[in-house]
Amino acid sequence: MSEIIIFDTSVLVDDLRTGRHQRKIQSMTGLLRTSSVVLAELWRGATNPAEQRLLRTLERNHPVLTPTKKNWLESGQILARIRAHTGFSPEKLRDLHFHVLIALTARSHGARVITSNGTDFTLIQRYRKFEFELW
Repeated sequence: MSEIIIFDTSVLVDDLRTGRHQRKIQSMTGLLRTSSVVLAELWRGATNPAEQRLLRTLERNHPVLTPTKKNWLESGQILARIRAHTGFSPEKLRDLHFHVLIALTARSHGARVITSNGTDFTLIQRYRKFEFELW
């Protein structure tokens, strides 16, 4: 299992709302990295100063990994294949796009994605192998 860890938005939001992952997060060993895609998703939903402070702290304390040009181009190709196989609507593909970018960025850095969204990440895994853990 990879030493480099990226938490997906789903895990961080679940933990912020319910605290349900707090023990697991605190007991994690490895190198925590933050995805710029995850940060963008979190900023989009940050509605109060406390949440915004938390995001600034997260960004400041953990190196931020960003999708490369190759990741962006490959994400479009993967989504085209998913569309061809599943017939997903443009809206569903748009929702899935960020998850594909998170997966490809993690793969590029040899990182493991920790998520509570098994459906999307299992689907992506069929088109491009990457390491993920479902909480």
